[in-house]
Amino acid sequence: MTNQQLEEMFTKFGSVQSVKIIVDLYTGNSKGFAFVEMASDDEAQEAIKQLNGFGIEGRKMGVSVAKPKEDHQNRSNFRSDNSRGSRSNFLRGSNRR
Repeated sequence: MTNQQLEEMFTKFGSVQSVKIIVDLYTGNSKGFAFVEMASDDEAQEAIKQLNGFGIEGRKMGVSVAKPKEDHQNRSNFRSDNSRGSRSNFLRGSNRR
């Protein structure tokens, strides 16, 4: 999947401001997630509703609102509540091979 293909997929739900498939700096291979920025929250919510779980290239996409990356200074390797924390991406799983 390319940035252009991903943009075309999301454009069906509104105006896309930017698309960025995240790639490994050394291999150039996709890391399996991307960021898609929509013009409005309503458009983004509709894209999430319609595309979350959508099958593409033999895999199901996970689409959600991006969350801020945790501050590395405040992050602990031990979590007393056994929680795993949340992913910081908008689209996960559709680009990894």
